[in-house]
Amino acid sequence: MNIKRMSKLGVLICLLSFALYGQSAFAQMTEITDDEGNTIRFDKPFSRIISLYPAHTENLAFLGCDEEFIGIGRSDNYPASISDKNRFSYRDNTEKFLAARPDLILIRPMISRSVPELISKLRSAGITVVSLQPTNIDQMFDYWRLLGLLTGKTTEADTMVQQFTLALDQLEDSIPVPREERPRVYFEAIHSKMKTFAPDAISMFALETGGGLNIANDAVARNNSNIAPYGKERILAKANEIDIYLSQTGRMNRVSLTDIYNEPGFQLIKALQTNSVFLVDEELVSRPTMRLLTGISKIQSALYPVLRREQPDVASHEPLFTPQTQLQKWQ
Repeated sequence: MNIKRMSKLGVLICLLSFALYGQSAFAQMTEITDDEGNTIRFDKPFSRIISLYPAHTENLAFLGCDEEFIGIGRSDNYPASISDKNRFSYRDNTEKFLAARPDLILIRPMISRSVPELISKLRSAGITVVSLQPTNIDQMFDYWRLLGLLTGKTTEADTMVQQFTLALDQLEDSIPVPREERPRVYFEAIHSKMKTFAPDAISMFALETGGGLNIANDAVARNNSNIAPYGKERILAKANEIDIYLSQTGRMNRVSLTDIYNEPGFQLIKALQTNSVFLVDEELVSRPTMRLLTGISKIQSALYPVLRREQPDVASHEPLFTPQTQLQKWQ
């Protein structure tokens, strides 16, 4: 698997020390640029962290940042080890954050756009705020390594990348047919608005790595989003070509199989006529975490019944991996 390691998002890590990774990286000042173009300088790992995005929370837990966590988002529920942490929201007042005495608050760009005054007050109070959210797979490895750098967990971050890459190769190698014989899939993002994903979105990477061909590869995202409007007319124009209808389900898309089957006009879609409609948890296919591997495996199971296997118990909210986990245990 040849995945680009340099971020296209603009997360630039510029180390002024003599080593990029490891504790020696903090012999001098470290400088990074986050996804909103903010320059952050620090000379030691952060140790009192509030995460306001579930993907940050999950990834930091994987890196082993239990002691460094002092707060997480209200909806963060994975893994179970973080469930007892104090809860925060970007709708909270400034005083609540200041009372917790964080040295780092991790957000994503949507939060800055929603509450710019809060972010400005936090920075004015001397709290480091870093905004990160990789929008495609090319950026994900750099994002993991950047989290490792912020927390002093660079070795663990490298382990994440290595484990993911090895497991990804195994998943791709298991696809039983050549590319030209793979099923054509419409991957729904938001049913009520007839939206799909941008062709380079992480969700589409999961689909294609899982062995599906994106039939909506002409979709165009708007406003730097991973979501792309498509419309019922364009979906039905390809009704006879859609072998599989796949939809994410979760907070962003509260949809059921009944909703899809009962959608006016959808009876013309080949996938509905052959009962080839599947749902996949959006947490497994839309977030830049190690659980993306589980999402890919679930997609494979939908597309290729011969590959159906016992899945990790996602409902248990326990990590699928730790830095010491052997890949064989996942399979």
